[in-house]
Amino acid sequence: MLDALAEGVLMLMQLTVFALALGLTLISFQSYTKSKSKRLESAFIGFAFLSMGVALTTITSQLPSAATAFYIVETIPFIIGFGMLYVSLYR
Repeated sequence: MLDALAEGVLMLMQLTVFALALGLTLISFQSYTKSKSKRLESAFIGFAFLSMGVALTTITSQLPSAATAFYIVETIPFIIGFGMLYVSLYR
């Protein structure tokens, strides 16, 4: 009973993180389309990759025994996303 409740809470929290990531991606895309600056373009790309990373993390956490290769693959969008945010702050 407690395990099922904990899994339900975890899934709800993961969906919340994904929804927030998508919201940031949408807001950054809207800002980019209004001003077309390179900084906002980099921020949008960064948030898009972060959203992809959150989605992959959520999917991987549902697999019963995820291999190390899955963890490597899910880390790549985070590296790209944070890298693009870094670029957007220094442009």
